[in-house]
Amino acid sequence: MEKIVLPDIPNFDKIDTYLANGGFSAYRKALTQYPDDIIDQVKKSGLRGRGGAAFSAGLKWSFMPKTTDKPKYLCVNGDESEPGSFKDRQIFEYNPFQLIEGILITCYAIGAKTCYIYIRGEYHKWVKFMEKAVETAYEKGFVGEKMKEVFGGGFFCDIHVHKGAGAYICGEESSLMNSIEGKRPYPRVKPPFPAQNGLWGNPTTINNVETITNVPAIINKGWEWYASIGEPKHPGTILFGVSGHVNKPGVYELPSGTLLTDIIYSYAGGVPGNKKIKCVIPGGSSMPPLRGDQLEGVKMDAESLRMAGSAIGTGGIMVMDEDTDLVKVLARITKFYYHESCGQCTPCREGTGWMLKLLNRILRGEGSTKDVELLVSVANNIEGNTVCALGEAAAWPVKFMVTRFRDEFEARVKESAAREVVNKVHSMRRTVNPISPINI
Repeated sequence: MEKIVLPDIPNFDKIDTYLANGGFSAYRKALTQYPDDIIDQVKKSGLRGRGGAAFSAGLKWSFMPKTTDKPKYLCVNGDESEPGSFKDRQIFEYNPFQLIEGILITCYAIGAKTCYIYIRGEYHKWVKFMEKAVETAYEKGFVGEKMKEVFGGGFFCDIHVHKGAGAYICGEESSLMNSIEGKRPYPRVKPPFPAQNGLWGNPTTINNVETITNVPAIINKGWEWYASIGEPKHPGTILFGVSGHVNKPGVYELPSGTLLTDIIYSYAGGVPGNKKIKCVIPGGSSMPPLRGDQLEGVKMDAESLRMAGSAIGTGGIMVMDEDTDLVKVLARITKFYYHESCGQCTPCREGTGWMLKLLNRILRGEGSTKDVELLVSVANNIEGNTVCALGEAAAWPVKFMVTRFRDEFEARVKESAAREVVNKVHSMRRTVNPISPINI
């Protein structure tokens, strides 16, 4: 199987190696075509976003207005703050020039003259890798005004590497744009969408790092070739980051539609000690978990996972064996989303804290059966009631972990639990008369 995004070529991160293997030939080919033709090819290829939503890349590009006097922007989302996701940093380190070439083709297709590569703050090492690659591209005349001399024609674009401050919310596209503008990264209410009102009120397209890195191969080898790889409705290869209880954790580039069990056992080496799998989260921590006894036949593509009751997300596969304490796992995930909630929406700001308190109560052995029901109720009240998808990201793990592994939670609680009243009325706080505990 040919690897598209992370080819097995030594020193592919060096510009000379990249050029020796056909580097920037796809951009030269793109310059001989009309921008609309390139958008049409990407649309026909079936390339879907690799950042979580799996939206058609070509269709997103087509939303960019054709006639406008405003400057246009491209943002490449490399925030990658989803727990369990660690694929984009592989591109920054091992294939930065294919990403840069994909940016050039995308900018030419949508008419953007400026691109921002947004990288999470904790990725300091990979920020340096990408800054060095962009600097090298400028020196060679592959980026900036020198492009007109090197490639011919009148088109050129600039690329800026923008380092975030380490906020998960910046993975949401409108928060990312606010961060670049120097504002607090609150998600924006949509509509208007970025293609109409993006960076500084100008038309903007946002794509994930892996999505853009696929583009040169599509232009060089044709959309028919790309569409023939993997599942027809979600074609191409996908970078799967496998972590947790496996013998060989890492990033594996495989065709979409590869069986989840094949990824775990054939590529990631199976579970240590040949233990049984209790739970798998297939697309990063925010995606609904799957039971270990229901993995047979599950394929790793957007449509197949949707039918299985989960989602492809970022392709971060988190494997948990039979000895895993899922209550602790869920409490840790919930603590992350509580910490990373931007606080703009009341359901998310308050609900994530309530869910964490309930889970901690259960962990202390003070939970009741009503707490289990309350967890699901709070998650349901968060889901669908927030400006951005962080609400769903926090609610789905709780909602589906509890409903699919209910026995794990019921085994940790009692029918009822006595608790002292915390919110005593003001006049009773200093009284010697005790207030009886309540039973829940």
